[in-house]
Amino acid sequence: MADKIEPEVIKWRHHLHQNPELSNREFETAKYIEKYLRGLGLEVTTGVAITGVVAVLDSGKPGPTVALRADMDGLPVPEQNDLPYKSTAVGMLDGNEVPVMHACGHDTHMAMLMGAAKILTDMKGELTGKVKFIFQPAEEGAPSGERGGAEVMVEEGVLKNPDVDVIFGLHISANTDVGKVRYRHGGIMAAVDPFKIVVKGKQAHGAYPWKSVDPITTSAQIIMALQTVVSREIKVIDDAAVVTIGSIHGGNRSNIIPNEVTMVGTIRTLNKAAREHMYEAIPRKVKGIADSMRAEAEVTLPLDYSYPITFNDHALMDQVLPTLVRTAGQENVINSKAVTGAEDFSFFQQEVPGVYLWVGGKPLDVSEEDSPAHHTPEFVVDDSGMKLGVKLLTNMTLDYMKSAK
Repeated sequence: MADKIEPEVIKWRHHLHQNPELSNREFETAKYIEKYLRGLGLEVTTGVAITGVVAVLDSGKPGPTVALRADMDGLPVPEQNDLPYKSTAVGMLDGNEVPVMHACGHDTHMAMLMGAAKILTDMKGELTGKVKFIFQPAEEGAPSGERGGAEVMVEEGVLKNPDVDVIFGLHISANTDVGKVRYRHGGIMAAVDPFKIVVKGKQAHGAYPWKSVDPITTSAQIIMALQTVVSREIKVIDDAAVVTIGSIHGGNRSNIIPNEVTMVGTIRTLNKAAREHMYEAIPRKVKGIADSMRAEAEVTLPLDYSYPITFNDHALMDQVLPTLVRTAGQENVINSKAVTGAEDFSFFQQEVPGVYLWVGGKPLDVSEEDSPAHHTPEFVVDDSGMKLGVKLLTNMTLDYMKSAK
């Protein structure tokens, strides 16, 4: 059945790729998906978390409710690929017109879930229970001053009525060969916790630093010391952790020591203990160094949003693994290392057991080194990778329903 509908899946993907929309602005994307799902005869709800679309397939027989999720938003990235379905779309971000591109593969995610919805609807008579198809906006983060994504969908009851028992999701991978699937028990993608540090000192002339309380030298010490939280306090043989300062601002002249410096950064962790330790250690380090330099420091953690660890339930992963092998072949199922990128699919996994997978989208004749990275203007994945994704979403649903009988 996946073979039969593959041309349609590719057609959907090309349309979605050519017409991307930014987070919380996926209005035409939502209409396109809604029309398709209603054409399948499904019960459809729109406007969930602003633009989200949710459809329910009810087999009419008792059984579990399985949720399948795809994300819908594009990124403010100018596409540089020479494709017949290249994006030339623009959108508004923080009051500015920006180019928009599906530079992370969300177009393929939607197309694969549409394909799974088609097959499962055609197989309705063989199902037991319900399937909930979740098309989620704003995975890449809501615009400034807004909220969105999986967290808001959960708040608005997307996992209720009917109550979801398990949820499955997948992400196309530009550095994994077409035909392969990568999995991991436990944390497969990191928690993300942005933070802000404001260091306050005393302004003085740059020629007379002894008259100052220098927030710049204090900040420099803080930046270097934060790396010792990872290298000396986190048990990195268990899981990786990252502390990155991505922005630092202070002062405006070469000969003036300013009153204040502001830094913002991100924390990435892959287990609960490391995440909790970061929350304790970073304010401790910052305060200790500031005190030693006669400065004051304020830490805001988390800053504006926070994603939990994308954590594959161990028991459910054990249960799903034979399905992956049956679908892709043993040689194509890879026990993967975790990545320190983040995914708000984690909000669903906080509520119900879930499994998140990486599906190959890299052509076999392209090396991993030459494959363009996600979130770049050159990002591209091969259409042929989507068929496995359609099969996986479908087979995980069917096999879980059979096991629950």
